[in-house]
Amino acid sequence: MTTEPLPEYRVKARNTSEASENKIHDDVVARQYGFRGGLVPGVTVYAYMTRPLVEAFGAAWLERGTATVRFVRPVLDGEEVTVSGSVTGRDAKAVTAALTATTAAGGECATLTATLPAGTPVPVNLALYAAAPLPAERPAATREHLGGLAAFGTPVETYDEARAAEYLQGVSDAHPLYRGAGARAHPAFFLHQANRVLSQNVRMGPWIHAGSVVRHLGGARVGETLAARGRVRSLFEKKGREFVELDVVIVAGDRPRPVAHVLHTAIYRLPAPDAR
Repeated sequence: MTTEPLPEYRVKARNTSEASENKIHDDVVARQYGFRGGLVPGVTVYAYMTRPLVEAFGAAWLERGTATVRFVRPVLDGEEVTVSGSVTGRDAKAVTAALTATTAAGGECATLTATLPAGTPVPVNLALYAAAPLPAERPAATREHLGGLAAFGTPVETYDEARAAEYLQGVSDAHPLYRGAGARAHPAFFLHQANRVLSQNVRMGPWIHAGSVVRHLGGARVGETLAARGRVRSLFEKKGREFVELDVVIVAGDRPRPVAHVLHTAIYRLPAPDAR
């Protein structure tokens, strides 16, 4: 088929977690680990990369679309990010697309493949994702602790108009689908919640979001309360870095309705700076 370009999107990156507990977003600490400066969160870069998909496919992608994103090189505060891509296939089952995010200094910083399935999403079995209280005191993130967890404590957040406005300003997204009557929850907010599953359950030093696989299961609306139920899917080590893959379902409402399924990979322990 002839390649169909997606709308190009350019945005000035913002380090939305500069003051967070995760010091990989702090310039001084990030440089100790060999980076040029504090990392713009992967979740924020993902937010930028969803814009061409929403421009091209609208609410349909927010309701049943998928995305697989991988973060290749850091994006720093103030850098211009260019998101470009194209539709790579169309058939009776789905539309597929591929996108990249680039900066002048880093080149290709992230890649994303997406689909817009023709049919309704395959449901998840909520019985496999237990809600649990957050720990009163977070233990250290160790392989032994993470491997022994039956379920993570469940972060809960109300995505009301004030929270939506704050979030949209942070990720610089003014798309009309996220505002006004019937406004949709921004899809990157689901990954924000997946991050919170990890950070609100264990104590970590500097850590990095490495990538995610996302399935939208109907999407959420502004005004809904969202909860993230998660468990450990896998643990592994690569080049001295300790990884955890979370299996997270985001549910909305008092009668929990699954709105997104996320496989979320993070480096929860980096080698000490003097061990790189």
